[in-house]
Amino acid sequence: MNAVELSGIRKSYRLGATEVPVLRGVDLHVAQHEYVAVMGASGSGKSTLLNIIGFLDTPDAGEIRIHGAPVQRQDDAALSGFRNRTIGFVFQSFHLLGNCSALENVMLPLRYRGEARATAGRRALAALEEVGMAHRGAHRPDELSGGERQRVAIARAIVGEPEIILADEPTGNLDSKTSDEVLEVFARIHAKGRTLIVVTHAPQVAERCQRTIRVCDGQVIDAAASAAA
Repeated sequence: MNAVELSGIRKSYRLGATEVPVLRGVDLHVAQHEYVAVMGASGSGKSTLLNIIGFLDTPDAGEIRIHGAPVQRQDDAALSGFRNRTIGFVFQSFHLLGNCSALENVMLPLRYRGEARATAGRRALAALEEVGMAHRGAHRPDELSGGERQRVAIARAIVGEPEIILADEPTGNLDSKTSDEVLEVFARIHAKGRTLIVVTHAPQVAERCQRTIRVCDGQVIDAAASAAA
């Protein structure tokens, strides 16, 4: 079964009076439990593609199916709930709340679901332990290194046990050693059966994936298996 299927996805943005096409009829599938990289030059449309898969952006045309079911026709509230249950996000800039501890940041997706604070805390601590950060749960983001913040962000992405993890340049702000540590965390997450889609500029990140999807000028031009697959 495919975890993600895109058919005829188009997206444009307006800059003043000019309409700028970003995605030009993208067809794409990602199999369940697959680990794929999305690569392309700046402005190629790869981040927009990821945002559309994660329902952070809306296509102008085309259809999105998650595990075979069309989902973008849901209203905003239903779509938000679906996203919270099904998809976890990891961003280059971490997107952690500075006035909250690492533990509290990881609890947030569960609290948005209405989960009791005590239960959310236990699950958040388990997620931090999974990424090797349980000992730093009481620390705020400004007390953590970049790699530690990214691991907290990964814990937040997996705490609700989503089936799909989307990551946008997750090693872009990290040195090579820390990047390797983060990629080891991703490998462990993938080994537990989750589907991972990672946008990256870095060949060394793509080499860790099973398949590389290349985007150019808003179109998928290649979706071949990686050498490591």
